Amino acid sequence: MVSLMKNSRELPRPTEGELELLSILWARGQATVRDVFVAVNEHRSVVYTGVQKLMQIMLDKGLVVRDVTERAHVYRAAVAKEETEQRFMRELSNRFFAGSAGQLALRALEMEQASDEELSEIRKLIARKRY
Repeated sequence: MVSLMKNSRELPRPTEGELELLSILWARGQATVRDVFVAVNEHRSVVYTGVQKLMQIMLDKGLVVRDVTERAHVYRAAVAKEETEQRFMRELSNRFFAGSAGQLALRALEMEQASDEELSEIRKLIARKRY
């Protein structure tokens, strides 16, 4: 099976609004414009045509793919969540921390309390990075 996920370095950086819609698609796997519209309206009021237009823009940019075989077109993310997160973290690290992932992590941990599970995962990552 051929993967439809595109290399995030080839794609434009998603805007905040596009990330909101991508988050819905990542969580659901696929969705119609109506599905996405309903999900966004759970948090804030938007108009259907606004969601529809943004999804068309995302399609044109290559951020989503669309299946037109059904009456209601079904959309899926064309970029992987993990790659998108890494891209944003890399940009943040470069812009504010001179490329230091360690400084970025320290600032993030200073901002909010990490759960025991998160701290355990951080310890495992540190152990892997040491060796």
